[in-house]
Amino acid sequence: MSETADTGFRLKGWHVLAGFVGFFGVIISVNVYMASQAIGTFPGLEVDNTYVFSQEFNERVADQERLGWVVEAEDRDGWITLTVTDPAGQPVRPQEIHAVVGRPTDSTDDLVPQLAWNGTGFEAPLALTEGKWIVRFSAIAEDGTEFLQRLDLHVVR
Repeated sequence: MSETADTGFRLKGWHVLAGFVGFFGVIISVNVYMASQAIGTFPGLEVDNTYVFSQEFNERVADQERLGWVVEAEDRDGWITLTVTDPAGQPVRPQEIHAVVGRPTDSTDDLVPQLAWNGTGFEAPLALTEGKWIVRFSAIAEDGTEFLQRLDLHVVR
């Protein structure tokens, strides 16, 4: 028979308990940290009152479809350009326009560009870093119809 050297260490119950507590303590700590970061950087709200928004949703969609607008966002050389065109492809200059540019998951980077009409669309100086951005666009048509759209903007440098 072979003899094994006795190192003097014996695995006891409190060793196992300490291992389990340490292991699950790390997992729980990481989960709490990640959840607090998620809540702190993105509140998850698109509208203040979802019930009221949902009651008027179908009517708003029908009004927007009647306008027939197509909205496009583009980033070029430190400028953001938003173009609004009618069904015939002609530029549209809404009565009122507003845009918020931000990251999809983090509201701390949200920017509100000061858009100016250039004859074919709206533009503003806005230096965006590389990556995915969203543009939350809202406008009021000449007849008072509210137009809302969320656009994806991919910036490649």
